[in-house]
Amino acid sequence: MREKEEYAIVLDFLPNGYPFDKRPMHKRSSIAQAIGIKNFVLLELVPKKDQFLKAHENVYIGEGKRDKIHHIVGKIPSGKLTETAKAELNYIIKDMVSKNEGKFVEFFNNARPINMRRHQIELLPGIGKRHMNEIIDEREKEPFKSFEDIRKRVKLMPDPEKIVIKRILLELEGTEKHNLFI
Repeated sequence: MREKEEYAIVLDFLPNGYPFDKRPMHKRSSIAQAIGIKNFVLLELVPKKDQFLKAHENVYIGEGKRDKIHHIVGKIPSGKLTETAKAELNYIIKDMVSKNEGKFVEFFNNARPINMRRHQIELLPGIGKRHMNEIIDEREKEPFKSFEDIRKRVKLMPDPEKIVIKRILLELEGTEKHNLFI
């Protein structure tokens, strides 16, 4: 089981709750849609009273005293995200991948076979058997150091950073059989 998220990045803040909520205004609470920093978990958060959150704001959601978040409602499917949250999601994931490049380069260095016919690297969009074999051959010579290193050493390789971002977005949709990053 994965460790719990301690921090999340706000995707969208709805100060009056969801517009389709049929309850009277005085019973609604403000809602924040966010994504966890470590495991890319989509979350619905309820901020403390009189807190106004901004998109791209980093908030503490771990155990103990939280300064801005009252409680976590729970995980939400990507289909329940607001249009604003969906738009921000692409930018935030791109930013998170570039800030944690080493973690994703390690994936290329340590990915293993899933079964006799399938390899974790093949699950990345745009990567087939030929690219997979080239990646494995190159990493055996010397581990990759960066996305740029992967691009230089593997011929005709699509941009590894964009591939990782696309895979994370596919996993967030919930249609993938195997999750590599979330």
